[in-house]
Amino acid sequence: MYKSYYPKAAEISREWVLVDAAGQNLGRLATQIATLLLGKHKPTFTPGVEMGDFVVVINAKEITVTGNKLDDKIYHRHSGYPGGLKSISLRDQLKKHPDRVISTAVWGMLPHNKMGKHLLKKLRVYSGAEHPHNTQNLKKVNE
Repeated sequence: MYKSYYPKAAEISREWVLVDAAGQNLGRLATQIATLLLGKHKPTFTPGVEMGDFVVVINAKEITVTGNKLDDKIYHRHSGYPGGLKSISLRDQLKKHPDRVISTAVWGMLPHNKMGKHLLKKLRVYSGAEHPHNTQNLKKVNE
């Protein structure tokens, strides 16, 4: 009888990873970030265990999309009150809050449960090239 390997909390090593979003396609970048957050790139990956790394994304305002998505893709949110539906296009969202575009795309690729919400807290997105995480010894991801 074989026993399944289940990593202990002390065995999990987390790194800080830097991802440059300049010139990257939104969907492909989001899948790469979701993989890093979940820890699927590690050989000891176990579903249901948080093994992923911390991810810092810079240059979020310089992402690209294909087709007419800048005008056709609409982000909706609702306040919960009657008539409280707010909508904004991708072009306007990139001007106002480019960090939310990447965060929303990554959230769509994570599990929609407590674990997914906890993983999303390990994601830091910045619209420019400056970030306050220089002390974490960031490892650049090959893109």
